[in-house]
Amino acid sequence: MTLRTRSAAGGSAAILAWLVICTAMPGQQPKTPSRYELEMAEAGRRHPILPIGSAAPDFSLPGVDGKIHKLRDYSGSPVLAVLFTCVHCPTAQLYEGRIQKLYDDYRGKGVAMVAINPNDPKAASPSELAWTDMPDTLEGMMVRAKYRHITYPYLSDAETQSVAGAYGPTATPHIFIFDKERKLQYEGRIDDNQREPLVKTHDARNALDAVLAGKPVPVTHTPVFGCSTKWKEQVESKQEQLKKIESEPVRLEMATADDLKKLRANPTGKVLMVNFWATWCGPCLEELPRLLETYYWYRLRDFEFVTVSANYPDEKPAVLKRLESLHATSRNLLFASDDTYAMQAAFDTHWEGGVPFTMVIAPDGTVIYQEQGEISVLALRRAILGNMPDTGSYVGHRAYWSAKP
Repeated sequence: MTLRTRSAAGGSAAILAWLVICTAMPGQQPKTPSRYELEMAEAGRRHPILPIGSAAPDFSLPGVDGKIHKLRDYSGSPVLAVLFTCVHCPTAQLYEGRIQKLYDDYRGKGVAMVAINPNDPKAASPSELAWTDMPDTLEGMMVRAKYRHITYPYLSDAETQSVAGAYGPTATPHIFIFDKERKLQYEGRIDDNQREPLVKTHDARNALDAVLAGKPVPVTHTPVFGCSTKWKEQVESKQEQLKKIESEPVRLEMATADDLKKLRANPTGKVLMVNFWATWCGPCLEELPRLLETYYWYRLRDFEFVTVSANYPDEKPAVLKRLESLHATSRNLLFASDDTYAMQAAFDTHWEGGVPFTMVIAPDGTVIYQEQGEISVLALRRAILGNMPDTGSYVGHRAYWSAKP
């Protein structure tokens, strides 16, 4: 989820976060803070932002290049920028190009820039992964760096979060800029709008230019906006959503040939993923957990998932048992006829048969992904993300995923 908060340096962070949450405008009733807002206030208390003038906290972290990166590795540069960003956050994704350009534009001017992912990937609930193809693991970072041609150092602090705890990033992205003495001169946002065409103030660039010129930074702190840092103490509460999903009932419907024809036309008005499988198909059983994970991530958006078992009708008990073992709370269908070829042809006359078979269908019936055999989970997720409509908060996200990087 996206947090928009005015954070403050040092110990006042929690106080100001609480005021933002609990104070109403004149004439309005104070609102009761949500559990999420209370978690954010507590996170601000536990992890205050590094105060202006502080020395750069040390770090020794693994990067996507397979190397360990340390603070002293960048001692030769007059200016150091430490940027906290991540993989899963849609705001961070919309800033990836700007971060790369910032690195490219200033690396020759004496600025060393290091990006750090502060998140514990287990502290993100399934719905918080609704805008990503990979979680905030080091592997996920490596995949994203390769896919988006990221060349700046990109490090993971997931194991201990000791570095994130020392800097106190409120949300991603959050940048900290240090002078040649490695004293903090600016912290906050990169610019003032996540929609790049609407940017009016280039805060990070203004700070870098001032520090490079040996001048005081005119604005030393700006509010950050993006996804809240996922701290280890939040793991248990964030996994409650997955437990709730797994506790939902698993149902299995019988599907006729007409039902499958209707399914192929996609009457849902959403992006629809359909997977044909069978209990006797090893590859099917291997990939179903990844498909269900994808569903759990995206299901609160304009997305639906339907499994269709190619087992015979009298094998319903075995099919249901398998679905229950997988906590398959998606819509689940089973062929209502033992004429499997006719059932397959009812869905798609070009399907030669054989499972697994996966198709992703746009709301207008257009096939946007199809695989006979095991899926490429990254290609599948990117096709889905590139075809779901933008939400009000993340205009440009669909373009981010549909564009060829």
